[in-house]
Amino acid sequence: MRGADHRDARVVKRYARTVRAPESFNTERLTLRRPAIADAPAIYARYASDPEVTKWMGWPRHLSIADSEAFVRWSDQVWGSAPAGPYLIEQREGARLIGSTGLDLEAPWRAATGYVIARDSWGRGFATESVRAMVALAEALQLPRLYAVCHVSHRASAHVLEKGGFVYEGVLKRFIVFPNLDDEAGPSDVECWARTR
Repeated sequence: MRGADHRDARVVKRYARTVRAPESFNTERLTLRRPAIADAPAIYARYASDPEVTKWMGWPRHLSIADSEAFVRWSDQVWGSAPAGPYLIEQREGARLIGSTGLDLEAPWRAATGYVIARDSWGRGFATESVRAMVALAEALQLPRLYAVCHVSHRASAHVLEKGGFVYEGVLKRFIVFPNLDDEAGPSDVECWARTR
């Protein structure tokens, strides 16, 4: 057992991050930036309180601005302890908040990503553009594995991941609770999509 611990320590050291993600960067049409407490009212109003937008999310719909403030405080904790974290997504033209994305570094060699887009911004390619931005960021951080999961019934999300260059890996049984789905009891099956290098 001791030998296994020693090998694990070597692997972690090999993948130790010396590079931090930028707190703000641009894509062709979007600005992705670290959330600030002043963003909480817009987060709440634009997407986090919308039942249709949050239906397929693995986090509870926000019921008050205080919930959105709690998200920002959590985001600050993540950014304080990891080389990357949550990003808000804004349209570059007009700096309008349209959603959020980010990287969740689960191990020095693996991160998860996802996205949420405000309803009035659906169908314009913003989700795909934000997913591709996370792919580029993961590559810049030299992460060997980036993955995302989506509910098996959420075909639109699977399509976005495919357009973002992710490859379907399979179904993870009873993996995540989707608290905003009224008909779900307990954990749901999800599709796993990944990019590896």
